[in-house]
Amino acid sequence: MALLELKHLTVAFGKGDLTNPAVDDVSFAVDAGEVMGLVGESGSGKTVTCRAMLRLMPPGLHHRISGQAIFDGKDLLATSERELQSLYGKRIGMIFQNPSSYLDPLSSIGQQIAEPLIYHEGLSRRNARARAIELLRQVGIPDPRHNVDAFPHQFSGGMRQRAMIAAAVACQPDLLIADEPTTALDVTVQAQILRLLMELRDRTGLAIVLITHDLGVIAATCDTVAVMYAGRIMERATKGELIRHPRHPYTAGLIRSQPSRARKGRPMPSIEGQLPDVNSLPKGCRFHPRCAYAESLCRTGVVATEPAGPDHLVACVRWRELEFAA
Repeated sequence: MALLELKHLTVAFGKGDLTNPAVDDVSFAVDAGEVMGLVGESGSGKTVTCRAMLRLMPPGLHHRISGQAIFDGKDLLATSERELQSLYGKRIGMIFQNPSSYLDPLSSIGQQIAEPLIYHEGLSRRNARARAIELLRQVGIPDPRHNVDAFPHQFSGGMRQRAMIAAAVACQPDLLIADEPTTALDVTVQAQILRLLMELRDRTGLAIVLITHDLGVIAATCDTVAVMYAGRIMERATKGELIRHPRHPYTAGLIRSQPSRARKGRPMPSIEGQLPDVNSLPKGCRFHPRCAYAESLCRTGVVATEPAGPDHLVACVRWRELEFAA
């Protein structure tokens, strides 16, 4: 049985119904020890999907959620607040995209890393502090014995991100939701952080849902990939299969648009157009206004998710007749 199984997750904003939601019928599964990449342009619904399944939507934002988010046999969407609190920080860790919004400005970095160790693991403050220093060292914070007493405003953006990662993995959780974990980090530190996450996965069997727009990060870390666009999963496959044999035009466009594919003296390849507004989502395939292969059925029909091979699913009415160069 999968450690995490998302079933038909649907999220609508405002007071409307669920007929044209911002996140639409999203399903995927993640096994213990698996790294699954959730990839797509900014605004595709990746973060909302993960926030909704963890019941961490911003307060005051009117929304409706349906579906199931089953973690180790428990539906997180139907679990009591008390049970959720026992899971967060202990069995489920979270790395948010903007650490400045989630680190307490009135508590030292060390206190914030030590807190879950004291609460969940029962460590003494002295032992929790020692563990916090070691975690800061592992994520590349210089002089961790000194910086353990620093406050978030004394850290750079990259250092704050690394401190949040240290707090998220402090209790060695079973599942880590990592929302753009290498944002604001230079290439060297990015590689260090990704290597740390992979080492933790190898050592503890940690499962990771890695939210990113960077297919280079996906290629370096993930086992499986789900490609998301305008709130829908367009394609799911193993990493190698998806990168070598993309079946959806959007996936092919993302791969083609990577900087590593650029050729000297030629314009950077890109996907023309932009994501639709969440309040005016197109009918049919949500990608059709930007798709060079769209036909009438793409604009009006129901686009089902179909198997395109072993462990390969695609939501495109023309996938059988289209071929994209790897």
